[in-house]
Amino acid sequence: MDQDQILGRISAMVEEERALRDAVSSGRIDSATEQERLGELERALDQCWDLLRQRRAKAEFGENPDEAQVRPASQVEGYES
Repeated sequence: MDQDQILGRISAMVEEERALRDAVSSGRIDSATEQERLGELERALDQCWDLLRQRRAKAEFGENPDEAQVRPASQVEGYES
């Protein structure tokens, strides 16, 4: 996945977060459903941001950004920028 694809995926997930919040506020879904999906999205976003950072770091130091790998959610959760 290249940088543009990662950024596109991040944008789509952020939009889905907004849609979930709208859906719960309008009563189309319940709070438990919203929270479950938000948790999934947050983990996937953490992984995308981590992959993007890896790619940028590799490029900065003359390495091949295509060698960056998605790390497990358990590894990237809670990283602070």
